[in-house]
Amino acid sequence: MKVKTADVVVIGGGLHGCSTALHLALRGLKPILVEKDYAGRHASGVNAGGVRQLARHIAEIPLSIASMALWEQVEELVGDDCGFSSHGTVLVAESETELAGFRTRVDDLRLKGFTHEELIDRAELKRLVPAVSDHCPGGVVSRRDGAADPFRTTQAFRRRAVEKGAVVIEGVTVTDVRRDGTVWRVETTDGPIEAPKVVNAAGAWADRIAAKLGEPVPLEVIAPMLMVTSRVPAFIDPVVILRGRKLSFKQLANGTVVIGGGHLAQPHRDQNRTVLDWAKLAASARTVWELFPVMRATTIVRGWAGIEARMPDDIPVVGPSSTSEGIFHQFGFSAHGFQLGPATGAVIAELVATGRTNTPIDGLGIERFQRQAERQS
Repeated sequence: MKVKTADVVVIGGGLHGCSTALHLALRGLKPILVEKDYAGRHASGVNAGGVRQLARHIAEIPLSIASMALWEQVEELVGDDCGFSSHGTVLVAESETELAGFRTRVDDLRLKGFTHEELIDRAELKRLVPAVSDHCPGGVVSRRDGAADPFRTTQAFRRRAVEKGAVVIEGVTVTDVRRDGTVWRVETTDGPIEAPKVVNAAGAWADRIAAKLGEPVPLEVIAPMLMVTSRVPAFIDPVVILRGRKLSFKQLANGTVVIGGGHLAQPHRDQNRTVLDWAKLAASARTVWELFPVMRATTIVRGWAGIEARMPDDIPVVGPSSTSEGIFHQFGFSAHGFQLGPATGAVIAELVATGRTNTPIDGLGIERFQRQAERQS
């Protein structure tokens, strides 16, 4: 069987893999992207579509800020606005105690030089989200945040990557990755591909690639659930999230409301399927019922879940391999990776092409799990 060759093999055709393929192509490299299903089949195509800088781990914030700049010019980047709208994200406090905790975080972020999170009182909360329950004393807003269409976005990045010279192979599974002289040999069900560089963007399957390279990671396979309601008159513009109770909440242009927030289905990654937990979905519905009285007359139309990877510290693995020169990791986005997709692809392409990046990714390297294992042994 003839061996295909490329400058870079990207394993995984979610938003992150497609973004990386595009940014590699923009740098004049010739990537081949291999996807076992089709682009956006799992987490990238079925998430809630939140484009938020708000409430992120400190290690992710520089990457998130860089990504927001790309979201704001996404149509120029991929030839499609991806359904992106910027009405802000609001983190609602349900008690004075919770609001005090938010105040501490916002103050700490400002000391570190980050100003995207802004504490708001009850009056500003009601101005931004008039339908919110009167018992809520305030919250935090990130005003540049917004939402986009996940599947449309992934397809737009895939399409532009191909236009710029990337090759995308779908319906093909990677079976092995090994060193072969001066190149990496990626074995697939469609034959081998050889390249000097490989990007592991395999999502919930990325731990298997990492293990082949001698750097096992404690990846958990999860399936965050979402549901959508029947149409209701427009009543909210920002995306709303809670921290005390699991909820993310936004109204689409057609009047339907997408409800998520972290409740999990049962994933079966080797069967490409999930089993919904309707009791947990009911808990999300009750939270909405209590927080937004306007929603009490609507109905749930559909529920679904996508298979994702979560890391124990809830932040992704982004950066070079700790064991294998020419390998780069980009996975484990722990149910909040959609907003990070544009910039993470740019950062990985920068690392592949130049060996360094101007975007701080300290704390996101895969070696942190090896250090943790050594400390525990």
